[in-house]
Amino acid sequence: MITFEEYKTRRQQLARQLTPGSVALIPAAAESIRNADTHYRFRQQSNFYYLTGYNEPDALLLIYGGEQDHCILFNRSRNPAEEQWTGKRLGQEGAIQELGMHNAFPLEELSAQLPQLFADKACIYFPFGGNLELEQHIRQALSAMKAMVRRGIQAPNSLVDLDPILSEMRLIKSPAELKLMQQAADISVAAHLRALRQCKHVRYEYELEAELRHEFMRRGCRDVAYDPIVGGGENACILHYTDNNCLLRDGDLVLIDAGGEYQNYAADITRTFPVNGRFTPEQKSIYELVLRAQQAGIAKIQPGVQWHEVQKIIIQILTEGLCALGIIEGNVDELIEQQAYRPFYMHNSGHWLGLDVHDVGVYKVAGEWRPFAAGMVLTVEPGLYISPNTMGVDKRWWGIGVRIEDDVVVTATGHEVLTKALPVEIADIEALMCE
Repeated sequence: MITFEEYKTRRQQLARQLTPGSVALIPAAAESIRNADTHYRFRQQSNFYYLTGYNEPDALLLIYGGEQDHCILFNRSRNPAEEQWTGKRLGQEGAIQELGMHNAFPLEELSAQLPQLFADKACIYFPFGGNLELEQHIRQALSAMKAMVRRGIQAPNSLVDLDPILSEMRLIKSPAELKLMQQAADISVAAHLRALRQCKHVRYEYELEAELRHEFMRRGCRDVAYDPIVGGGENACILHYTDNNCLLRDGDLVLIDAGGEYQNYAADITRTFPVNGRFTPEQKSIYELVLRAQQAGIAKIQPGVQWHEVQKIIIQILTEGLCALGIIEGNVDELIEQQAYRPFYMHNSGHWLGLDVHDVGVYKVAGEWRPFAAGMVLTVEPGLYISPNTMGVDKRWWGIGVRIEDDVVVTATGHEVLTKALPVEIADIEALMCE
């Protein structure tokens, strides 16, 4: 669990990176209507949660540049009648005592308070394009401040996007964050193991999805990090397939891409295995090729190695393997230059992972690929997808889709695979499925 002090330290770190005499606004998420008068399960906005650990909707955090511990929260007031229906609220007193805010105001006072809080501030930081309601509040406050000019009060004269600063902060995970991510990974591993063992007892993709969700929930992941992908046969060739409503057929592969979310931190795992527990020779050839590429990509990860080097070695191995299998033909270097692999491998090697499954953080800095540093967490997920009716490819390969994905943290001396407890070798997968 992340402590009160760590959230406080994060706010202080952000304040030090802001221009002195500025103010940053970080909005919470709002509740989202599912249909009629029912809501989706609430999930906090990640930047707001990163700075507060506060899990109520409809709030706004203000942090002042260059000032230590001067944080103001606008949030919902205590209301016993409403709390009877929707649960206890922290309120303003709780925000000061439990979150360590310098001050707190009821949310309904936001429009009246903002002009005063902006007074004589040179700059406003906020996430551009992420919250139209917040942008409206800022415009209204700046408009209201025009009448204050004659009293000698200056209005902010610049607006700056806050996201790049917070993204850099979030990119390097603290030890406490890594513990939560390991827990998310461990629960997700258990869910995938359950799906592997139960596959022979179910008939439809959604039944496997149910097995995953059961294990996530019972072990403490109150939600999934993203809608699970459970694609049998040719559905495995659809990268973001989530219908999960087709029959699982004997002789096909099934691709499961699923991760749990533990205390707002995501895991992201993909495994591909045969519905009947035994790989065919063609399935085995494609699977072993993808696995070889993934293992080589993971082996590259250490501080100082640039992001694109993982993709580069994966492309090299996959292209060589596709040539060896006769799926594409030609000189390997020329085929790579021509991107002849793209019809079969059309995505990148992975992505950052954290509070968001596709987590924040740029992949290039000043036009150069970013080098890895200790505390970064990423996925490594090569794949090959040979859709039915692919021209020029022997029919025996059609409908085979394989992706293998694990979560990796960069350490001071190399890397650690958070999801290493989930078997990936063919012999281990077949043994598990035949238990």
